[in-house]
Formats: sequence, C-alpha cells, structure tokens
Amino acid sequence: MPQVRAERLIRIDPETAFALSQTTGDFRLKWDPFISAQGFLDGARAAGKGVRTRTRSRLGLVMVSQYVSYAPPRNVGMTMVAGPWFFTNFGGGWRFTADDVGTRAVWKYTFSCRPALLRPLLEGIGSRLLGYEIERRIEAFARACEDPALVAEFRALGMPVKQPTRPGTRSPRER
Repeated sequence: MPQVRAERLIRIDPETAFALSQTTGDFRLKWDPFISAQGFLDGARAAGKGVRTRTRSRLGLVMVSQYVSYAPPRNVGMTMVAGPWFFTNFGGGWRFTADDVGTRAVWKYTFSCRPALLRPLLEGIGSRLLGYEIERRIEAFARACEDPALVAEFRALGMPVKQPTRPGTRSPRER
C-alpha cells in the first residue's frame, strides 16, 4: 500500500501540539486548509479510541473515520469507515516526539485504490495528490502551532491538553 508522509519541527511542547492537532469544528477551520467541515459523530464530544468523525474536504469529498489508537501526547491513528468510492482503504496517523527545540510532528497517510485494474495508475496519482495535500496541511499546522494569538485562543477555549507523566508511568486515562 502506498504511504505519504510529512514532517515538521515545531517550536511548541508535544502536549499542546497533540491537542491542537486533534481539534474539530470551527477551530479546526482556522488552521486546516483541506477541510470545509469536521466534527464528531454518535454524540462524542472529544477524541478517543473508537470515536468516529465526519470530514468534508474543500473539494466536497466526505469521509467517516474512526480512531483506532489515541495515546496523548504521542500518537493517534484513524481509519476510514466510509468514504470516497476510489479508496479501498485509507488510514492516517500523527506521531509527536519531544525535540531539543520543541516537537517533531509526523503525519502519515496509508491507502489503496480501486478498481484493481487501475490501481497502479490511481495509487500513483493518489500518492502525488495526497503528498501535496499532507505537506500543505502539516505546514499550516506548524504555522498555527507557532502563532501566539492562535495558541492563546486555543488555550482560552479550554481545549484538553494532557499533562506529561513521568517516564514509566501511565496517566489515569491509560490505566
């Protein structure tokens, strides 16, 4: 399966970077150039393993995704539950690691396309298009993380930011 990846070094702590990456709704629209709408489904109010989201791209494509992993502030993974007909499957994930100057953020997509007869062509096109989009999105994310006014607005909204735990310990959520 093809995979596209984008990475940035961001001058902000991993906890805040992780929390900001998982925003939805109106706040997400302030930094994510790909989407026109995104929100939780099934009455969920926050991200977490098993939670589903619905995302509409600026091109009008709609995808329902489900969190398959959620480990603040280190990583998150999602998989497509329903989406554009040309994807056989689609998954995405973020990984955040502390760095001397802040946080290294990595965003990946893994996907496969249909129909099988056109798969090599479609996956080649998909790799280029998704590679372009993931670079645009992570660049916009990095700019948002380093925008003092936007980070202050994010914190004022009371968005959940997991506090770091000592190495070798688990947070109450992970127990």
